[in-house]
Amino acid sequence: MNAFSKLMTGAALGLALAASSGAAFAETPANMLVIAHRIDDITTLDPAESFEFAGSDVSRNVYQKLVNFDPANLDAGYQPEVAESWTVSDDGKTITFTIRDGLTFHSGNPVTAADVEFSLRRAVVLNKTPSFILTQFGFTADNVAETIVADGNTVTITTDQPYATSFVLNCLTATIGGIVDMKTVMENEKDGDMGNEWLKTNSAGSGAYKVVSWKPNESVTLQSNPDFYLGAPAMERVIVRHVQESASQRLLLERGDIDIARNLNPEDVKGAIAADGVKIEEELKGRLMYVSLNQKHPELSKPQVRQAFKYLVDYEGMRDSFLNGQYTIQQNFLPQTYLGASSEAPFSLNVEKAKELLAEAGIPEGLEINVGVREAQDRMEIAQSLQNTLAQAGITLNITVGTAKQILGEYRARTLDVYLGAWGPDYPDPHTNAGTFAYNPDNSDEANATGLLAWRNAWDTGGLTEKVAAAVVENDRDVRAEMYQGIQAEFRETSPFVIMFQQIEQSALRDNVANFSTGQAITSASYWPVTK
Repeated sequence: MNAFSKLMTGAALGLALAASSGAAFAETPANMLVIAHRIDDITTLDPAESFEFAGSDVSRNVYQKLVNFDPANLDAGYQPEVAESWTVSDDGKTITFTIRDGLTFHSGNPVTAADVEFSLRRAVVLNKTPSFILTQFGFTADNVAETIVADGNTVTITTDQPYATSFVLNCLTATIGGIVDMKTVMENEKDGDMGNEWLKTNSAGSGAYKVVSWKPNESVTLQSNPDFYLGAPAMERVIVRHVQESASQRLLLERGDIDIARNLNPEDVKGAIAADGVKIEEELKGRLMYVSLNQKHPELSKPQVRQAFKYLVDYEGMRDSFLNGQYTIQQNFLPQTYLGASSEAPFSLNVEKAKELLAEAGIPEGLEINVGVREAQDRMEIAQSLQNTLAQAGITLNITVGTAKQILGEYRARTLDVYLGAWGPDYPDPHTNAGTFAYNPDNSDEANATGLLAWRNAWDTGGLTEKVAAAVVENDRDVRAEMYQGIQAEFRETSPFVIMFQQIEQSALRDNVANFSTGQAITSASYWPVTK
């Protein structure tokens, strides 16, 4: 993590004072953390259903899991949390967790093995978008009574075949692994929904914070848990405000109205560095920025067209201008730092090469397609860049801008021609991305496998599904890494995904804020260690 802070120059001071109408600098309360962030992607707070970036930040701070990550030592990997220990059977299929004594939910109810059993079974039975993270181990609504079982203070899970234990445990660190208060949830059940409707806007966790309110496209407010097992958080209240524009976030930060701004563009980062009392911290994230082509489209499904798109991206131009300092070029589905990650980047802007491929595919000039993009500055600027480079090859790209909920809804319904957006790992194992970009066992509409990006784009993967399935059960670490590199090499040449960048998150903070982490490439933001 890098930090920079500079004293404000006289000229910059004058500019800031003018911007704030001459008002004195404000300051948030010492026991309150106020964050400006784009949170319009939140659609639910239920950990069995939440599958968006901002929602995962909430869940990280509200729900505990069997195993989790220490924000002060992320390199150590998963650590015991609700589970104090575990054992693995000789055949590698059964893991038995011993539940930690003394944990309580926000309601005051004790955290028990029965709550763990209920939470994991519930996630499978509800079968919401992220359920594949658990069902990939063979868990189904029909068998969870036998495969996820509490007994006294232990919970045993039995998978359909042996997997690397690290893979299973990493999956349990995902948002869907959050442990909910069975009694409270079932008191709010309606029509057999296992409390899903209630948990969309409420919480029933045992983590450092509980949800006070979520106002869509406006704010999330959290209140600290004084009985948190690691000690009461210093920040007794956390308010995450939805602030769409980078310039607005910067102004709020420089005035002292907020403590952290998480979505400054490079120009505003440069300006904020010069402001009094502001520092910038950087973390390489696992988030990838990509474009994908719907394989139901008669022209976009042609192999030559898929490859042509990869030569119609101005990777370097975008990285060195409006994405400067915030993204690095990455053309593979595994983020750097992950097992099996590849640094191969064979594509660059080459309009003539793209034209040759389009001609080979029989695509006449004048092809018109639509791209869906979330209303976020970096994504809209990428879309405009693509619009320009595609036009040079005779393709008209119409840009549809909407809220995250609107665009993701169309994407998951397989109705967009082209999607432009971001994808972040759900857990720090290579299968987290291999199992969504290059895995699609059932490409039918009826499968409704919305958690799989290959399915969302109606791509049957051309044999990569079987290779991904083989890689995930390989126990030799080096062999497994080689398998993923081979899969990515084939993926680059055949897939309808144009992977462009990996994010470097630059957070701008008041210089009295310490111990804030966005989770690097493996998890989400943690508020409970923060101090001022």
